[in-house]
Amino acid sequence: MDISMLEEKARTMRAWIMKGIAEAGSGHPGGSLSLVEIMVWLYYAGLSVGPGEEWNDRRDRVVLTKGHGAPALYTILAMKGFLPMEELLTLRKLGSRLQGHPDMKKLPGVEMSTGSLGHGLSVANGMALGLRLQGIDSKVVAIMGDGELQEGQVWEAAMTAAHFRLNNLTAFVDFNNLQIDGHVDEIMGVAPIDEKFAAFGWEVVNIDGHSFREIAEAFTRVRTDRPRVIVARTVKGKGVDYMENVAGWHGKAPTREQAEAYIESMGGNCRG
Repeated sequence: MDISMLEEKARTMRAWIMKGIAEAGSGHPGGSLSLVEIMVWLYYAGLSVGPGEEWNDRRDRVVLTKGHGAPALYTILAMKGFLPMEELLTLRKLGSRLQGHPDMKKLPGVEMSTGSLGHGLSVANGMALGLRLQGIDSKVVAIMGDGELQEGQVWEAAMTAAHFRLNNLTAFVDFNNLQIDGHVDEIMGVAPIDEKFAAFGWEVVNIDGHSFREIAEAFTRVRTDRPRVIVARTVKGKGVDYMENVAGWHGKAPTREQAEAYIESMGGNCRG
C-alpha cells in the first residue's frame, strides 16, 4: 500500500470537493470532507471498481447511504475516470448529472439513489444476499453517517444482515458526532455505536477514519461469518481548518474565494 500516493489522492479529492461545492453555491462540505480517506482507500486499494464495470455482475459495490455526501462520491468517481473532472463544476446545476444526492439512473458508478437517510443499509443487504445466492464473491460496502443511525430502519437492516450472516457486507459509520442541527450526542445520542452493532450480531472494528493504515487493517482482516461494521471516528470538515468540527458547515457552501484560498494553501493541487 503506497501511503504517499493515497495521501496525494486525498489532497486532490478535498480540493475538488471544495471547488465543486463553491461553484454550486450549495452542498454539504463537512460530511463530504470527513469521508475522503475512506473513499480514497476503497476506490484505490480495497475494491474492484472502475469505469466499464458497471454491468459486470462480479464488480464490488459501494452504497453511499448518507447521500448528502455526494460531492465525495462524485469526486472519487471522477478521479477514477467515470466522468470528466471538469464535470464536477456542474454540481447541483440545472440539467447536471450531479444532483444534490446521487441518482443511479444518471451517473455510471452510482450503485443506488440515496438521500432519504436510513434505507441504504437495507439496499446493501439486498445486494449482498443477491450476490451470495448467485455464488458471486464480490464485496458490498455501505457508508453511513452517525446521525443516520437515529433512523429505525437502520437497526431493522442490522438485524437482517446478522440473521442472514452477510459476511460479504461491510458497513462504515462516518462517526464525526455532528449533524445539521448540532452534536449527535445532544440531539439524539446513538452511542455506544460499537456495542449496539455487536449486540445485533455484527463483527465490530473501531478505527481512526483518517488513517489509511487503520482503514486497510480493518477492511482486510480475516472474515468471520458475520457482517462487519467499521466505526470510523472522523472529523467533520477534515482538512479545512475553519470547517473542522463545526456543525454550521454541514450544509453551507464555501465561497469561490474560500475554495481558491484553500486550494492555494494545498499547493494549488486540483489535478485528477
